[in-house]
Formats: sequence, C-alpha cells, structure tokens
Amino acid sequence: MKNQRREFFKKVGVGTAGLGLAATVPLSAQGHANPSKQSNRQFLQIGDDIAIANTDSGKIRGYILNDVYTFLGVPYGADTSGKNRFMPPKKPEKWDGVKPAIWWGNTAPQIMDNRYANVDYSFADHWNYDDVSEDCLKLNVWTPALDSKKRPVLVWLHGGGFTNGNGIEQDGYHGENISKNGDIVFVSINHRLGPIGFTDLSGVGGAKYAHSGNVGQLDIVASLEWVRENIANFGGDPNNVTIMGQSGGGAKVTATMSMPAAKGLVHRAVPLSGSMIQATPQEYSQKLGEYVLKEAGLSRDQIDKLQELSWREYIDIANRAQEKMRNDHPNAGFRGGFSPVADGVNLPKGEFFADPNGQTAAIPMLVCTTFHEWNPTRTSPELEKIDWAGVVEQLHPRFGEASEKIVNAYRQDFPEASPADIWAMVLSNRQGAINTANAKAKQKAPVYLAWFGWEPQLYSGRMKAFHCIDICFWFDNTDRMYTHTGGGDRPRKLSQKMSASLLAFMKTGNPNAGALPQWKAYTPSGGETMILNDTSVLKNKPDANGLAALQA
Repeated sequence: MKNQRREFFKKVGVGTAGLGLAATVPLSAQGHANPSKQSNRQFLQIGDDIAIANTDSGKIRGYILNDVYTFLGVPYGADTSGKNRFMPPKKPEKWDGVKPAIWWGNTAPQIMDNRYANVDYSFADHWNYDDVSEDCLKLNVWTPALDSKKRPVLVWLHGGGFTNGNGIEQDGYHGENISKNGDIVFVSINHRLGPIGFTDLSGVGGAKYAHSGNVGQLDIVASLEWVRENIANFGGDPNNVTIMGQSGGGAKVTATMSMPAAKGLVHRAVPLSGSMIQATPQEYSQKLGEYVLKEAGLSRDQIDKLQELSWREYIDIANRAQEKMRNDHPNAGFRGGFSPVADGVNLPKGEFFADPNGQTAAIPMLVCTTFHEWNPTRTSPELEKIDWAGVVEQLHPRFGEASEKIVNAYRQDFPEASPADIWAMVLSNRQGAINTANAKAKQKAPVYLAWFGWEPQLYSGRMKAFHCIDICFWFDNTDRMYTHTGGGDRPRKLSQKMSASLLAFMKTGNPNAGALPQWKAYTPSGGETMILNDTSVLKNKPDANGLAALQA
C-alpha cells in the first residue's frame, strides 16, 4: 500500500493516503479517559427504540456510546456494481421500517492481498478492513444529540491515494471524541476507488461513459448532497460544512471543492499531507481507457461487458493496462494512473484556484504537512546511523549533482537536525503544501499553513513526525491511536490545542482559538507557518534555504 501511495504523490507532485476501528482498542484507550473511571453508570445504550434518526431514504437505528449518538454504514448511494459500474452514483432505494446502522459499511473494491504483510506497519497503523464490495457508498455519523442545534459539520475523506483505504481504516479516524468534546457532527465516507472509480472510458464508450473517469469524485459530491439533505436531523448545520482529508484524502479535498457540482456544499477545506491543484489531463486518461479495453480483449461495441466482470477481474485487467501504458509511454515525473480527470465538466481544466473570483474563492483553507512524511529509517534501525555523505549518496539518484547543495541548505535551516532527519525532510516534499497555499492565496478567503513536527517516543525514536501521525491530534484521538503517539499526557496536550484550532476554523474560517500562538494567514511573501510541537511557534519561511535549493 505504501508503494501505491508513493506513486500517487509522484504523479500529482503536490503532497505526500492516510491510514480507525474502536472495537479493537480497549475502552480505557478510546478517549481522554476511561468512562468507567468517571462514573459507575452504563456508557453504551443500544436497543429497539434508542438512537432512531430520519433520513430521506428511511429511518435508521444506531447506538449511544459515551453520550455520542453513533450511526455506521448509512447508505448515501445505491450499489455501484453491474450496470451501475462506471456510472454516476444513484440515490439508495428507500426502505420501510428501521434499518440498523451499527457497523461499518463495505470497503470499496481494492487489492487486499498482503495488506497486513508488514508487521511493523500493521502494528503501528492498526489498519481496519471489513467486507469489500461495490455496494460501498456508505457513511458514518457521530453527533452529540439528535436536536435542532445546527452544529458545524466535518466530513472526513480518507487517504490511500485514489486507490486504497476506507472511512475507518485507522483508529485515528474515529469521530466520537471530537464530536463530543467539540460539539460538532462528524461524518466519514466510503466511495469508489482506483479503476472502479476513475477509469475514463469516455473516449471509447461515448456519451454513456462520459463521467466514468470521475465517478469516485461524484460519489463524494453525493455524500455532501446527503449531508445537505439530512444532517439537520442529526443536529448539524448544512450551511457550515468542512471537508477534511489526509494524503490522498487531502487531494480529494482540493479536487472536491473545485467541482462545479460541489458549489454551495463546501464551506471550509482542510487538506493534510496531500493536495492537488490540477486533475489528470483527459488526453492521458482517455488513452488509458483505450489500453483497458484492449487488455480486456473487447471492441468498442462490447464495452458494456466490462460491467459484467467481477470487481477483482476488472481491477486486475485495469492494472495490467496501466503498467503497459507506462511502459509504452514513459514520462519522467508523471506516473499516471486512475485518478480524477480534468474533463472540463466535472473538474476544471488547468489550475483549480486560478480564478480569483471562482467558486472556491470564499472557502477558507487550512493546509498541514509533517516534518518527516516518508521517513526512511522508521523500520530500518541501521539507517538511523547514516552520515552526511551517506544522505547525499541516497539522494543522488533523484537530485543528481544538486544533492549536496540541497543537504547543506537544509542544514542551514535546521542546524541541530541529524543526517537521518534531514534525509526525511528532503523527501517529505513540503513544496507541495507551498504550491497549494500559493495557489489558494490568490483568492480572497484566507489560507493557513501548518507544519507538524512532534515526534513520538516509539520504535527507539525512529518514527519521527511521519506521514499520518497528525490525524489523531486533530481529532482528540491520541489515546485511541496509541500506536502512533504512545498515549498519555504529552501528546494529549498538543492534541487539545490543535483540535481547538480546528474547531475554531470550522466555526469561523479562522483557527485562532487562543490555544496556539497567534496564527497569521499565509502569504507567499511571508511564508507564515505554524510549527506544531510540544511548544508551537509561528515562523516565516522556516525551510527557506532548503526549498530554494530544491527549486534550483
């Protein structure tokens, strides 16, 4: 999975697929405190007449845990298999009676082989996967009450590039704590991924398949339409919706807010450790669609047969087609693949934020990355002892003769950092976040930039501020996601400050809540960046020398 995510980031060239199932964690680790230590009362309520909510498709029944109403696996779209494959999402069939919503929805089709092969990543990331099926258009809701209070709403878009993941892949995705502590409604979704969600057959299939390259993104829009129509029944405000995602989910954030169909559905945006400022050119995606049809051994008038294959058969065909296209059309710096398409209808051609008065102009944005996104030493103790010459040698295949200059520039910015630290920072590509912030800064709504540098005392200190670590801090889940943080008071203190800032941003479009130092909006000239750590500080262009060397 990590390799697939790396390919995604090589392609978009902007950010660096996030990695939540509470049932796997002891209750003592699921929040900031053990409920049983707070009182002797029962903290789970579930039954025939408990947690009943209305949706436009029918009634659903969830449960109440730690005073938070919880609804899991709620349908927001119909089954996408068969004749619905490659087609825009349809609303779910209405049901009679009360549908139970007490377990996660199906994971979108993706290759699950050897998902848990690496024991270190399996331990640290606590990946959670359930049944895999094309009937995957489901969402989860956490809310403090089923009332009319109109709380801010957060919609979480999971990571995994555009190929992997689900709405509860990682324990840190859990919405209970921030919903309760922040008095918000938290929503997470599953949607179509990879070749099922992003095969552009418009060039070989005509009008019927006009939207096939973007159905995964159209699923996200459908979930936001569900929020607009239903979230008031869960105590949420449909006119105050923040979309937030990490890694591939961060790229989904910037893509979704730029979609004409999402106009009016998104009011704040938070991409973490990943973003994109333009979609895949349709010339590429349509050519890839031709390769898929050829690999399947079908003519254009047989294209509908692609809907008759099992999802695994189809994904295997599509992946072989992708590899053949890469071999036939090598393009350094652009890996390509199945991802959102700049078709000029569902997604704009060119840069997303180019129009200073476009539909994203009034949407404030908060961008964050981590110091050591893809830390090479995390599971390789011997690499922690690398020296400066060794770092230069390791970087040479990528940066050539500029490698030593780049290393020395980062050493100027961070004189106390070790060779292993600098190596990780060079690879982390914060330039992607800068590119996104610079693009968004052309518009009137502010953009705020953060850089997460907190390091856990785990794996002998080798984990560093790695890709995905910050998610649980934003969501008050540092005790729940103890395999990322170690748990306890130290990470909890930073988490309280970060979640307070996120909540302020959701409510007002400004993250200043008095918890962190004064957080100034980002400007290209000032490079204002909030460094998030045990002691947080706002700095102007903290890695100015390093980024300048990378650009040279």
